[in-house]
Amino acid sequence: MKTFAIAAALTVLAAPAFAQSEATAFQGDAASGEEQFNRQCVACHVVQDPETDEVLAGRNAQVGPNLYGVAGRTMGSVEDFAYSDSLIELGEAGRVWTEEAFVGYVQDPTGWLREELDNRRARGKMAYQVRQEAEAYDLYAFLATFGDQEAQAAALEAAAEGS
Repeated sequence: MKTFAIAAALTVLAAPAFAQSEATAFQGDAASGEEQFNRQCVACHVVQDPETDEVLAGRNAQVGPNLYGVAGRTMGSVEDFAYSDSLIELGEAGRVWTEEAFVGYVQDPTGWLREELDNRRARGKMAYQVRQEAEAYDLYAFLATFGDQEAQAAALEAAAEGS
């Protein structure tokens, strides 16, 4: 009985620590990211559930790809979207959108692609740049709330193992 009581106590004590680590899995703040998305991204992007066609964030913009499920998604993989050759190359190499990759890309799309591909001719098509690193982290935290959470987690875990 004493062993059971100790195990129960440890479980209760560990729960808040586990919850905190899950809640801080991303460096950004999703609520702030929603504000940033509405200020910086809606002109070109939408978050639209592909199964229901419901627009969850943004307007019906079509300049950039749908950002639904972007966390953990293979780069350059939204069907019928004309990505840059450089982004397609990374996707074909198995790269997925991690927090680090997303933040680097949205702050300097072409510069980030050139560094990742070690190719000074690499180019991105996204002209906009998120100026503040904290805002980029917030955007990722917000966008990570959309999509199949289990699939995203599996893709991100696989990407981390492949690094």
